[in-house]
Amino acid sequence: MFERITFTPQIMGGRACIRGMRIPVSVIVGQIAHGATVNEILQDYPDLTRDDVMESLEYAAWLTQEEVHAV
Repeated sequence: MFERITFTPQIMGGRACIRGMRIPVSVIVGQIAHGATVNEILQDYPDLTRDDVMESLEYAAWLTQEEVHAV
């Protein structure tokens, strides 16, 4: 489902990272949440691609698909 998001216990304790690198998805999503542009992120992390950033956002959106049940 997500080709660029990896979970490896030896890398960042198994947190969701981008392509096995020590770049957690949470860092990328957090930067965007604080106003960084995709181009700024790509400048800060030259090993990343635009597709990496976009898939990070897609993964974050997928994680928030929750059902709310009224009590």
